[in-house]
Amino acid sequence: MISRSPASSQQLARETRERFVAATEGAIAPIAVAVRERLAALAGMTASVREMQQHRDDFLAFQAQGSSWVPMSQTAWRKALGGGGQSGATGGLRLELIGDEVVENNILSSRLAQSIQDKAQFELNDLRLRIQYLEGTGELDAKDVLKPEALARTLVDQWLAAGLSRETWARVQDVVRQRLVDAVVAAYKDANTFLIERGVMPEIDLKSFVKRTGSAGSNSVPLGGSFARSSQPASASFGTGGVQGPGGFGAPPGSFAPAAIGVGAGRGGGGAGGDTLIATGGSPLVLARQRAQGVLLNLKRFVTARIGGDLGQTRAAGGQGPAAGSANSAGGRGVGVGLAAPAFAAAIADAEAAYQAMASQYMVGDEATAMHQTAAELRRRTSELKKKAPTTADKATVEIVALMFQAILAEERIPFSARVWFARLQMPVLRVAIAEPEFFGTLQHPARMLIDRMGSCVMGFDAAAISGSALEGEIRRVVQVIEQYPETGQRVFKLVFDEFVAFLNKYLTQSDATQRVMSVAQQVEQKETMAIQYTIELRKMLNDMPVREEIREFLFKIWAEVLAIAALRYGAQDEQTVTLKRAASDLVWAASAKPNRNDRARVIQDLPQLLQRLRQGMSLLGIEGEPQEAQIKVIGSTLSDAFLSKTEAIPPAKIEAMAKRLANLEDFVTEAGDATDLPLDAASIELLLGVDAASLEVVPDTGTKVGEDMLQWAHELQVGTWFMLDHNDRVSQVQFVWRSERKQLHLFASSDGRSFLIQVGRLASYLQAGLLVPAEEETLTVRATREALAKLDANPERLLN
Repeated sequence: MISRSPASSQQLARETRERFVAATEGAIAPIAVAVRERLAALAGMTASVREMQQHRDDFLAFQAQGSSWVPMSQTAWRKALGGGGQSGATGGLRLELIGDEVVENNILSSRLAQSIQDKAQFELNDLRLRIQYLEGTGELDAKDVLKPEALARTLVDQWLAAGLSRETWARVQDVVRQRLVDAVVAAYKDANTFLIERGVMPEIDLKSFVKRTGSAGSNSVPLGGSFARSSQPASASFGTGGVQGPGGFGAPPGSFAPAAIGVGAGRGGGGAGGDTLIATGGSPLVLARQRAQGVLLNLKRFVTARIGGDLGQTRAAGGQGPAAGSANSAGGRGVGVGLAAPAFAAAIADAEAAYQAMASQYMVGDEATAMHQTAAELRRRTSELKKKAPTTADKATVEIVALMFQAILAEERIPFSARVWFARLQMPVLRVAIAEPEFFGTLQHPARMLIDRMGSCVMGFDAAAISGSALEGEIRRVVQVIEQYPETGQRVFKLVFDEFVAFLNKYLTQSDATQRVMSVAQQVEQKETMAIQYTIELRKMLNDMPVREEIREFLFKIWAEVLAIAALRYGAQDEQTVTLKRAASDLVWAASAKPNRNDRARVIQDLPQLLQRLRQGMSLLGIEGEPQEAQIKVIGSTLSDAFLSKTEAIPPAKIEAMAKRLANLEDFVTEAGDATDLPLDAASIELLLGVDAASLEVVPDTGTKVGEDMLQWAHELQVGTWFMLDHNDRVSQVQFVWRSERKQLHLFASSDGRSFLIQVGRLASYLQAGLLVPAEEETLTVRATREALAKLDANPERLLN
């Protein structure tokens, strides 16, 4: 590294911040354009009257105030440079009451900041280390512009200062997040490149950053950022002990802290498993992702310290790293990322073919013995491949993948008949990991996603349920397809992942009972959505007609439901449905003023038939007896008043136009309806649709408010995943098997044959309250990575030996 004076180092750090602010400032105006487009799209959507009005208000507000948000944000962001330098003394601890508005603002900005943190974790931590090296500090200032929450807080604060509402921000935050994250990640990369080109830590050497903490045997890498008040140092643990427990659940909501990069011992503590993200806040889903990302970051740091760079950089440079001194590694040659040396690629192919030839003998006999033989054979193949690996990066990759699969094969909750097929994925995954080092850096790599999805699905079944099943056959097919196309890299994993997900959607819902429940649930959701949209259309039709409020109320609240049920049960153009549609226009005409004697005579003549059709419709809805008579009495009284009314009559042409529109009502409604208030209970399902609902337990919404993050989690649940459900003081292991088309209804099947149909709001409530928790706290490959890292931490020499 280039030697600099303190003044020049400080100047370079400031130039880096200025470049970062300039790059991210340029993203604000395009974000405003995207926000305007989103609000315009929402304003043009069909929804409930209240929602449509709200969307229009949001759009008009942004049209008026949104133009000032951009310059205000840009100005505030440039001014933030003044407070984004070297950290100083923090002074005494200040305790003060914080208003609700401040808390709400912090929640909004912290969500946006966390999205940046998730995507830019590696680049951000590298930049922190370089800035800390230049400035000689242990951590960045709390308001440093390089921290994700600085920009997020600026955008939210200026949004509110411009007169825009938090509610509008919540409706467009996904657009802001998507555009901003990409821009900030690019700015972090540019800042790192800028510093590397000027000789600032071209290779990050963690050893020079290690410092002792108060915990015996604990070393800390100061990754900076006292994001949260904590009794633990706001730094990353690089050693054993001295870190907070898994997940950082003690943090206040909306607060942030850097990842505690544990590379110490132990699966449950702050060691190599290192899921020690301190005080991150957010939903359990976000926390789980942060912990998982922390494990991958731990791995990167560990490998970097051992071989002098990460796997991709070292292999691209043909470097052997500081630990490469053996005869086997001395002849390494530069091989570009994405390509293995031809001889080494051939060695992997030979090892794969040899294992496949022997694998059949491990399918029979005692399961424990067979798995032991499988593991021993794969270990032997691993040792041979490490001897042939041309670079230290290749050696490290072989060892890490082998340890991951060692952990997977030791997972006894995976039935034996599935584990033997998981074993055959080791060589294909090794090939991909060498060609694509990002396998170790992202949770979204198709190979990881496939293994995780298959693992999460099979770990809830017992061996008897899997053996010989279609699920086992699909896993076998998936593995064989991957083996047949070794040259396609991650593409074949992506292909079979999509095919496996499609298979699960059919496999988990193939029973007659489940199909029946799905059909009922889908109809309930469809019926309610149709009722909402029918109501909207009826409101449009009656908008400029002089119709009594009692009749409007009856049509909107009752008759729209009648038409929806009739359309589902009989068909939209069935004679019975058409008759009920005509009854709506007939009622509107009958209830209008009748100054003409002939019109009054016609009403008297047609009234018995009209009332009969209204009774039939209400019976279809389940309104019988006294409630039905009460509605008929109101309608009768309204019709009597119409005879004496002196108001303007509704022209026959308007009534006829309404009748024609009603007859083809389905042509005017859209698929955009959002059924958020379904009358979901066993009685209503049976009553409304004539289906016996005794075969399932219905868990409807209760109106309890839940956060957007919990609703997002509910929408992101993956079919096939197992959960523990605590419902009515009875705990059951359930598998998520189906989600309705509009994502309002979710079906879970328990191992004892019961089914639970849970509405989305209640599902989010159960997730929030801990009444529905994933059976596995982390995915299969993350756990395997954690256990591999624990072994490497205890015995680091094995990485390259």
